[in-house]
Amino acid sequence: MFASVLIIVFSAVLFAYWFRYSCILLLRNSEAPSTAPADPRFQFTQIQEGLRNHLALDPLHKSLHRDYQILSYLLQHAAGLELASFEDRILVLDYKVMQAWYRLTRTAAPTQARRALVEMSEVLGILVHHMSEQAGVRHEA
Repeated sequence: MFASVLIIVFSAVLFAYWFRYSCILLLRNSEAPSTAPADPRFQFTQIQEGLRNHLALDPLHKSLHRDYQILSYLLQHAAGLELASFEDRILVLDYKVMQAWYRLTRTAAPTQARRALVEMSEVLGILVHHMSEQAGVRHEA
């Protein structure tokens, strides 16, 4: 019995480590959406700027959530748009994990909450970039 519990706990810890490491690698190795012109429907670039300028976290979180809702709506209702790749699905899950982490840390550890928002904005930037590539959308600078 003890061995089974130990194996389950050890496996869960290894899975969590793999997940975080995979997310960090995906964020580092993805095409930099900051070099491409921003989609005017989304505010994640302004949110990233606000995070660098140490603005209040809750309004930035609400803006990020709005962007995520717009992205979700477009993916559900636009023909031919989807995040079917395994990497995109991991990034969506990472966004949700970081959202939960933000909610847990926003009052007790504002620095950790700010890092969660930074990662959430990077994930949204990558997902919007992938969606724009699928749609063949080109924004003029």
